Amino acid sequence: MEEDIYGPEYVLKINDPKLGMQGFLVVHNTALGPGKGGIRMTANVSEEEVYRLASTMTWKNSLAGIPFGGAKAGIRWPGGPDSLKKKFVQSFARALRPLLLSKYIAGPDVQSGEKEMQWFVEAVKMWDAATGKPAEYCTKHKGGKKCGIPHEFGSTGFGVAHSAAVAAKEIGLPIAGARVAIHGFGNVGTFAWEHLTAMGAKVIAVADQTGAMYSAQGFEPGRMRKLIALKKPITAYQGAERIPAEDFWGVPVDILIPASVTDVIHEGNKKHVSAKLIVEAGNIPMRENIEDELFRRGVMFVPDFVANAGGVISSYAEYAGYSPDKMFGLVKTRITSATKAVVSESLKRRENPRPVAMRLARERVEKAMRRRKDTF
Repeated sequence: MEEDIYGPEYVLKINDPKLGMQGFLVVHNTALGPGKGGIRMTANVSEEEVYRLASTMTWKNSLAGIPFGGAKAGIRWPGGPDSLKKKFVQSFARALRPLLLSKYIAGPDVQSGEKEMQWFVEAVKMWDAATGKPAEYCTKHKGGKKCGIPHEFGSTGFGVAHSAAVAAKEIGLPIAGARVAIHGFGNVGTFAWEHLTAMGAKVIAVADQTGAMYSAQGFEPGRMRKLIALKKPITAYQGAERIPAEDFWGVPVDILIPASVTDVIHEGNKKHVSAKLIVEAGNIPMRENIEDELFRRGVMFVPDFVANAGGVISSYAEYAGYSPDKMFGLVKTRITSATKAVVSESLKRRENPRPVAMRLARERVEKAMRRRKDTF
């Protein structure tokens, strides 16, 4: 794990021998506010993985303009019944109690969602210790009440759609009528489809783990919403052509949205990408050298920590006690601002958008670090 001038400030290893629970917390930087980042629950989550994710959260939160620093947590979860999972989450929460609110605020991540966040805050009796809680889970607040805003409301996909619209405008591409391909059709991809379709874009190719579908005329909204509501795979859609998964990357589109797994664009398929704009909805959809190669080929892209910040902006909205409507307004404002700043500067300097975004994010963190008297 590489240290730098920004952090990490805390690296904790948690071990509960009675339960067999092991976990990690990395608080990377708190100059802008308490470290914010989700709890990843996988069998092989490591300290190094959590550190990389924590540092990314520092830059994501900085560029989003919200008063959070960067952090991330991980629990090694081998799988099992909810009764055991609850014990793991609550043991982990109690172990972190001395740092909660002042240095760390939890949130959902891989295999942790709204119920896990409710378990977390119930264990420490601190309602604000985690965000992404159920919408019906509320507390009294200044004469009214604060309620959870689960990520299932679709804040990340909503933000991705608005990031795509802003970036498209910057490069002179009208979003209405733009041809779009979405790889990954979970929470992020489905909401990105919904909002882009409402903007007049034409999503012509969609892929998930079961395969890829193509429709030159786009996917019929009513039929697609029914498919999503029933949680069926995209290959169950009737009225589109099923294409080989590898052919998805060669579909001629204006906007490509990778919303699936890490390194989904790689050495084997990068040459097929023909989009004018890539909006990185998933984390690390390609290596930085491939981003740079595509940019030099004339492809604009919006880096992941810019495009997919809707979830953490939603987290701040819940923490501040906003309504879902106000949350969506905040996501749109902050995502629009960050995307415009990065893409316009990239075009102006003819520079890869990732270093542009990192420079803007670091400037804000460095300014906050100079301002504060002490780290601890």
